[in-house]
Amino acid sequence: MFLNKLIHDFKEFAIKGNMIDIAIGVIIGAAFNDVVDALVKQLFMPPLTLLTDGVNWKNKKWVLEPAQFTNGVETREEVSMGYGIVIEAFVDFFIIAITVFIVVKLMNSLRRKADDPKNTQVTTPKNIELLDRIGDLLEKQNELLKNK
Repeated sequence: MFLNKLIHDFKEFAIKGNMIDIAIGVIIGAAFNDVVDALVKQLFMPPLTLLTDGVNWKNKKWVLEPAQFTNGVETREEVSMGYGIVIEAFVDFFIIAITVFIVVKLMNSLRRKADDPKNTQVTTPKNIELLDRIGDLLEKQNELLKNK
């Protein structure tokens, strides 16, 4: 009984497209990560390196304890904190945040145009048209009721 309900709920979830939407989002997100990674490493970090007199940020670190060597063989690894990688991660985040903001802003603007029943340039979804008609009818009904 419980298993049948679980299978039914999963089928409903998958058929409605939510699962496909999530999969598409994950795939696009992974591809977008590669684009942002290339942008940061190839476009943004080189000028930052020039501005900081040739410092390669990826290799910047604070050494807490240097490596120890005995007879030329490393006996203990260096203990360090790589702050350059953190700086690159913040640049990545900043680029992603700006890009997502721009995309969401664009999508909201397109949605507002599509949801406006008086806008003739964009086809309005049927449910919005119906709601607009119902609103008009309710206004007319209220006018008639006021005049009685």
